[in-house]
Amino acid sequence: MQQVSQRRPNRAAAFLTSRKVVPYVFVAPFVIYFLLIYLYPTVSTVMMSFQRIDGPTTSEWIGLKNYQKLFSRNFIQALETSTRYAIWDVIVLTIVPLLFAVLLHSGLVKGSAFFKSLFFIPALTSIIVAGIVFRLAFGTQDTAPVNVLMTALGGQPRQWLMFADSGNFVLIVMTLWRWMGVNIIYYLSGIQAIPNDLYEAAEIDGANPIQKFFKVTLPGIRPVLIYVITITVLGGFAMFTESVALWQQSNPGGIGRTIVGYLYQVGITKANMGMASAVGLTLLALVLVVNLIQLVLMGFFRKEDA
Repeated sequence: MQQVSQRRPNRAAAFLTSRKVVPYVFVAPFVIYFLLIYLYPTVSTVMMSFQRIDGPTTSEWIGLKNYQKLFSRNFIQALETSTRYAIWDVIVLTIVPLLFAVLLHSGLVKGSAFFKSLFFIPALTSIIVAGIVFRLAFGTQDTAPVNVLMTALGGQPRQWLMFADSGNFVLIVMTLWRWMGVNIIYYLSGIQAIPNDLYEAAEIDGANPIQKFFKVTLPGIRPVLIYVITITVLGGFAMFTESVALWQQSNPGGIGRTIVGYLYQVGITKANMGMASAVGLTLLALVLVVNLIQLVLMGFFRKEDA
């Protein structure tokens, strides 16, 4: 009996360590994680988007009615806000960090390491704290710091967070302040990977700094540029915490309501998980389409000449 009991563990160990089984053993944790964390929630969300859920155990199939309700005024307003924010987010967070990265890499700025750290520090700041600071800085009172600066420059104080255009401007400024340093690091990593021989060859051909930028730097950092634009588009449409931190409970006319904010309002506040699932899937489809168009326009799928 003792010999039999010793053979069984040996057979089990031999089975688990065989060449045919070992790959599946190593892949199993990833497969289980993918099934539980990604696939199951995705399938459940798709199913719930066609249901009316009145409680944890009560649901009813209603077909496309949740998607038909998406064309409400609140959703259209949230879509417009998120789209406007995403467009400006891509423009600002693509161009401004790139210019700073080129300037820091050029050697014209002394203490570039200090400025890299200075630009990156806001990314480590809590978004709630940043929202409170910007809310006080762009306050409605005449004594708010930004209004005091406007008055000193000869302008008029404004109620920044009470109107859609100025509120979106404050959001963009806060986003630029928070994420510019991260994108600068991305761009610097791409610029530093460009061989110096290319710049030397361009200089021999008589290229000026602007021509070097467009002919050498931009083509050299194209993969990084595509990555930055892709994550910026995703972050623009997924923006939620910044809006909540900036407006908190006061959101006049819903000017700070985004798609994710509308999803939270419908799914958590109103406990309408079916409708929230439809909003989430619509947001997913929108982001995928926009990113696909962006990748096509930037030639991501274009075959390079051999």
